[in-house]
Amino acid sequence: MIQKIDPKNDRRHFLKTSATALAAAQLMGTGAWAGANEKVRVAVVGVHGQGRTHIRKYLEINEAELVALCDVDQSVLDKACEELIVSKGFPKPKLFWNYRELLEDPSIDAVSFATPNHWHSLQAIWGCQAGKHVYVEKPLSHNIWEGRQLVKAARKYNRIVQHGTNSRSSDGVREAVRLLREGVIGDVYMAKGLCYKWRDTIGHTPDEPVPPGVHYDQWIGPAPERPFSRNRFHYNWHWQWPYGNGDIGNQGIHQMDVARWGLGVKLPGKVQAMGRHFMFDDDQTTPNVLLTSMEYPEEEKMLVFEVRHWITNHEGQIGKGPDNTTGNLFYGSEGYMVIEGDSYRTCLGKERKPGPSGSGGGNNWQNFIDAVLSGNPIKQNVDVEDGHLSCVLFHLANIAYRVGRTIEVDVQNETVKNDTDAQRLVNDGDRGYREPYIVPNEV
Repeated sequence: MIQKIDPKNDRRHFLKTSATALAAAQLMGTGAWAGANEKVRVAVVGVHGQGRTHIRKYLEINEAELVALCDVDQSVLDKACEELIVSKGFPKPKLFWNYRELLEDPSIDAVSFATPNHWHSLQAIWGCQAGKHVYVEKPLSHNIWEGRQLVKAARKYNRIVQHGTNSRSSDGVREAVRLLREGVIGDVYMAKGLCYKWRDTIGHTPDEPVPPGVHYDQWIGPAPERPFSRNRFHYNWHWQWPYGNGDIGNQGIHQMDVARWGLGVKLPGKVQAMGRHFMFDDDQTTPNVLLTSMEYPEEEKMLVFEVRHWITNHEGQIGKGPDNTTGNLFYGSEGYMVIEGDSYRTCLGKERKPGPSGSGGGNNWQNFIDAVLSGNPIKQNVDVEDGHLSCVLFHLANIAYRVGRTIEVDVQNETVKNDTDAQRLVNDGDRGYREPYIVPNEV
C-alpha cells in the first residue's frame, strides 16, 4: 500500500512554514555567517549509499554539526544512525522520513542530499525556499529544465548551493586545469571523458508489496507511480529512465565536468550519440554502452565521451589490471594531458616526453561549509551554475541517444532547435511531475 500525502494540506503547511524560514534567512543577507552558533548545523537526506559518505565527512568537519538525518527507508535510517554516529560516540541526531517536516525545523542551517536523481532539483529548490543552504549530489538535475530552475532558486533566495562533482575541490585537478589555461599542451582542441565501469546484469525483479518501514510514495516523489520492485529501488534505480540517467549521469558526470572545465567551454552547438543496452536481458532501460560527440563550432573544440560496461581495455594509462577506467584526456597542439582521480600527467611534443605532473586531494564538503560560513558563493569551488552546465551536457547526450539523431542546441536558451521530440525530453516530458511533487515554474 502506497502511503499518500494530501497535496492541498501538505502544500499549504509547507508554504506557511517555509515562508517563515525564508524571512529569517533573508535577514542573513550576503554577509558573514549569522547562524545561532559558530557551527553550520547540517542535515543529511538520503543515507543509503553516498549519503553514508556525507555523514562521515560532516562528522570530520570542525565547523559543522550533524543534527539530523532523513531517509524514506526506516531500516536504512536506523542502521546509518547507529553504525556511523551513535556507536562512534557522537550525539544522536533527529531522525525524519518526511523531508518537508525536516525543512520546518529552524535549527537546521543546511541540507545535504544523496537521494535518487529524480529528487535532486526539487528537494534542493524546496531547501532554498525554506532558507536552507544546499549541498546536492551529482547530478543536480534529472532533466535540463529543472536544473535551470534550481539555479534560479539559488539566486533568488541567496543560498549557497554546491554540486557534488568532487574533482572541483581536488588540488591536483585544479592545478591541471590551471596549466591547461596557461598552455602547457598548447591550444587545447579536444577533451575525452572515459567511464568504463564494471556493471553486471541487474536481472529481473517482480512487483511486490512495499517492505515494512519504507515510505514508498515519498520515495517515488515526482516520478510516475508504479508498484514497488527491487530493481526500481536501492541503487538499481540508476538504470531506469524515470529515476536515473544511466552511467553517463552517474559516474560519468564527474568526468564530463572535468572535460568541460578543462576545455573552458559551456554548451555545445551540436550533439550526437549512439549506444545500446548490450549483452544482458534484464530490467535496465538506460544504455550500458554510449559514445557521444559534442561540437563547439565557435570555440573550435570538441568533447567526446564514452561509456562502457564490461570487459574492456584501459586507455591513456588510466586504470590498472581489473580496475575501472575513469578519467580524462586532453589533446592540444603541443601534447596531451591525462587526468585520473586527483592526479595528472602530461606528454609533450612528437616524442611524447614527460612534462609537468602532480597530484593532490581536497574536500568538497569542507569547501561547502567554508562557503556557508563566509556567506559568499564565490568561495565555492563548484557553484550551482557550473554544476548545472555540466549536467546539461550528459542530458543532451542522452536526448540525442533517445531520439536517435544529431541535435542542434540553442546554447543561450538551453533548448533543442527544430526537434519537438528532443525538446520534450529537455523538459522531461515523457515523465512529467506527480502531485504534489512538482518543480515549480516560478521558484
